[in-house]
Amino acid sequence: MNSSTAATGTHTAVYSVSGMTCGHCEKAVGEEIAALPAVTSVEADAKSGRVTVTATAPLDEDAVRAAVDEAGYELVGRA
Repeated sequence: MNSSTAATGTHTAVYSVSGMTCGHCEKAVGEEIAALPAVTSVEADAKSGRVTVTATAPLDEDAVRAAVDEAGYELVGRA
């Protein structure tokens, strides 16, 4: 899912991440992605393996992949 709202200038993307199993995993992934420019919120859910990212501009998937990798997990792709 990838949606954009021109009126508010927000962009939301949902990614699948493998390897998350607990709250610590969610926090690690969330902190790395939150450090990317333009990101305003990150919601990681270990149970579903999904990470929802909201930003003020479209995100480069390679940058998101690098952030997830830095946290020690694998970005599978967009959910």
